[in-house]
Amino acid sequence: MLGCMALFTTLDASAKLVTQSLPIPVAVFARYAIALLLTSALIALKGGDYLKTRHPVLQLLRGGFLLASTFANFFAMGYLQLAQTGAIFFTIPLLVCALSGPLLSEKVGLHRWLAVLAGFIGVLIIMQPGTTQFHPAMLVSLIAALMGALYNIVTRKVGGKDAAETSLFYVCLVGALIAGGPMLTHFQMPQGWQWYPLLFMGLAGAIGHWMLIQAHRLAPASTIAPFIFSQIIWMIIAGYSVFGQLPNLWTVIGATIVIASSLYVFHRERQKGVDTVSTTTPAD
Repeated sequence: MLGCMALFTTLDASAKLVTQSLPIPVAVFARYAIALLLTSALIALKGGDYLKTRHPVLQLLRGGFLLASTFANFFAMGYLQLAQTGAIFFTIPLLVCALSGPLLSEKVGLHRWLAVLAGFIGVLIIMQPGTTQFHPAMLVSLIAALMGALYNIVTRKVGGKDAAETSLFYVCLVGALIAGGPMLTHFQMPQGWQWYPLLFMGLAGAIGHWMLIQAHRLAPASTIAPFIFSQIIWMIIAGYSVFGQLPNLWTVIGATIVIASSLYVFHRERQKGVDTVSTTTPAD
């Protein structure tokens, strides 16, 4: 899980770097197309019938939500620090908790609702609306988190019915196919160094999700869930080493509140035996 988070940070840092000179649709298409090739190769090597799905509509929804999250995240990273987008993305478990009632008919108790409220106070601290520190891209980043939460909720619906390799394949396939249209209308041939971050994005996306699958096979979801928050460390390191950016005090305070709130939600769900698989599947 720690390695997975490091790879997803590599994906985000590569995307932030390359979208400074390439259109976002080109970067998004490359992210999914390269991951699709690697996933297809993995399935071919393993053998077995991983292309059959019992829930084609849900797999289409999963791919669509993750693609929307990727587009929004890549856009937001063009204006925000990696630590800021990462901290806002940590609201995904809180959003899943809030949406699990109306969408999954799950009962969410008072303690978890209070944790959700505290988490979004943390988001407001990060965003600082009404000040010069606020940027509209922060709202786009929050939309990316919402799409990620919906992706995770649909993943919960599919979980246990399709093999993990099947779900990974269809996420990459749907992403590559749908992103292909915008890519063609905004096409710009990558040059020289631009190929390297595009390749890193595809590798990090495919291998990161594969490592995520392995983590879930080796340990219960509730055990590995807290380790997703290690990504904030990698985000700060990558933000400083690649872009020379360090998060301000308000981002650190807000991120701490968001992480603490999400950890509390995990704790309550573990106590109540709630399936936390959706909240441990990063959307990237």
